Amino acid sequence: MSRARILVIEDNPDNMTLISDVLVSLQYEVLQAVDGEQGLQMAEEFRPDLILMDLSLPRLDGWSATRLLKSNPELRAIPVIALTAHAMVGDRERALEAGCDDYISKPINLRELAAKLNKFIP
Repeated sequence: MSRARILVIEDNPDNMTLISDVLVSLQYEVLQAVDGEQGLQMAEEFRPDLILMDLSLPRLDGWSATRLLKSNPELRAIPVIALTAHAMVGDRERALEAGCDDYISKPINLRELAAKLNKFIP
């Protein structure tokens, strides 16, 4: 059986390393993108099982990237979990309105992350 593939779209190198290390330890295959444009290209090319999307990204922010992803009939079924330091009132709702399937605020609680991954990747 092949391992589930997760695309992490994150521009902060420290966060990318932490998230990737955790995902690898949980036996996921990890793809990495550093901005929304690269993330969309990789989603089209690799069709990941799930996307962890930072919302504050260079070139194309996570809100816009998610809207574009969800407007593409071939990609819209891929679950997107927003990862963000935007933990203000209304930010979770904004992320869900943009098309994110769920939301995790930073700093990331690893138990919460694992639970949400299990929810979307059987």
